[in-house]
Amino acid sequence: MSEPIRIRTQLQGEIADIRVLMHHPMETGQRRDESGKPVPVHFIQTFSVKLNGQALIDGQLNTSISRNPLFAFKAGGIKAGDKLSVQWTDNTGAQRQDEITVG
Repeated sequence: MSEPIRIRTQLQGEIADIRVLMHHPMETGQRRDESGKPVPVHFIQTFSVKLNGQALIDGQLNTSISRNPLFAFKAGGIKAGDKLSVQWTDNTGAQRQDEITVG
């Protein structure tokens, strides 16, 4: 399984700054390895961010996103003690989900 998703939040009044780092190689299929063979396409296709089980963000990615994508956004209505979870699925069917409690 891949490395854990890093989820960081910073509460500023009623607004939360959220940063999500998803460890993934994000291969485009255009690069070649040392022997000259193409590296297979391998990228995150979908991801979701949920707050206390309710969808906050649903997104789709493609091969144009760099390795280990980092997303940052602001959201309202988040308070200490809330559960924030992030889940991704890649083009090979692999999945990863991690959750934090907002502090």
